[in-house]
Amino acid sequence: MPRKQIHLAAHFPGVNNTTVWSDPAAGSHIEFSSFAHFARTAERAKFDFLFLAEGLRLREQNGLIYDLDVVGRPDTFTILAALAAVTDRLGLTGTINSTFNEPYEVARQFASLDHLSAGRAGWNVVTSWDAFTGENFRRGGFLPQDKRYDRAREFLAATRELFDSWRGDEVVADKELGTFLANPDAGRFGVHSEQFDIEGRFSVPRSPQGRPVILQAGDSEEGREFAAADADAIFTRHGTLEAGRAFYADVKGRLAQYGRSHDELKIMPATTFVLGDTEADAHEKAHLIRSQQVSGQTAIKFAEQLWNRDLSDRDPDGPLPTEDPVTGENTIAKGRASVRMYRDPVAIANEWRALAEAKKLSLRQVVIETTSRQNFIGTPATVAAIMDEFVQTDACDGFVLVPHITPGGLDDFADTVVPLLQERGSFRTEYTGTTLREHLGLRPLHG
Repeated sequence: MPRKQIHLAAHFPGVNNTTVWSDPAAGSHIEFSSFAHFARTAERAKFDFLFLAEGLRLREQNGLIYDLDVVGRPDTFTILAALAAVTDRLGLTGTINSTFNEPYEVARQFASLDHLSAGRAGWNVVTSWDAFTGENFRRGGFLPQDKRYDRAREFLAATRELFDSWRGDEVVADKELGTFLANPDAGRFGVHSEQFDIEGRFSVPRSPQGRPVILQAGDSEEGREFAAADADAIFTRHGTLEAGRAFYADVKGRLAQYGRSHDELKIMPATTFVLGDTEADAHEKAHLIRSQQVSGQTAIKFAEQLWNRDLSDRDPDGPLPTEDPVTGENTIAKGRASVRMYRDPVAIANEWRALAEAKKLSLRQVVIETTSRQNFIGTPATVAAIMDEFVQTDACDGFVLVPHITPGGLDDFADTVVPLLQERGSFRTEYTGTTLREHLGLRPLHG
């Protein structure tokens, strides 16, 4: 039986608590040379795609900006369009918000990117739960979870109507007549739903992929259904073999009800990695990196999101709060992370307290341990073997790698782990296709 092929993506971090921008090896997050280096490394290693997250406002809590957030990230479309000029095969994907954008402009931008890159565009469809972000837009506020996914579904359906308003043969190039429309109704669309009431003519002819590859991140019931119905790939946080296999079976098991096959959705957990010459060396590095990623201020913010109360007077290197979290409306972050991350905050707080007592951990140490993402730590041979096991045993289809340093944080992985995966027969040695859909093994779209 042939080995399953691993899908790899590279995440240029910034909107998270992964980046250690204070490290002397860290570079700029706004100079194009950083993005170009990162993308070229990923393409040299034959990755499926590069991924850019996007935040529409700097994260803040109690009036303070997160101390590890990167300031100055340029616009996603601008970066991806520029990277199309310095790469040939690497997929170019970005997060674009469905809450604070409009279908026509997003469809036009992605269709343009797909043309400019010869079929390498991908869209991570996200919603916004954050009232702070809403303040940057005239609509204001934020949508409750059920409304967010309603809008996202209608938004995606609207953009598909726009992408599909052109067929591939409707633009004709003739030496005598020049370029003209074979069908005078090409590009005409009409979308009438609860969220959108638009009609007109879409201005960009059908792109090489027909539409961008659709990516989604969400572990909720709504997120899993959204992915099963509409996504080509889903990002996940599940970090153990057992949790990964359960998530994989659950989401893949939902595809049939939407008339989709097992291979039409790729499951790719976001993961960090730390490589060392020995196992001990790698774990020592990992401990240092994790302590850099969770400062005292960051630890307090995570705790406030769980407890839903102001904890600014607490010592992050002291004990956990003895009082229970405030349940109900999220007041500490105005609709932000505690509603999204903690469906039973009291139970989670009790788990944190039990962990602290069992291991004699401070608040900061508990946050470090409980908020750690999927981590692969060890020698290149160890990391290659574990990653391969995850894919071959149906815990996932591949990984979105999130290095803690940019732009050079992917270099060692590309030079040491990738060749070992190739030797195992689990990862390509050359690109066999030109589009992102082909890299991911997805069926071509017709229309």
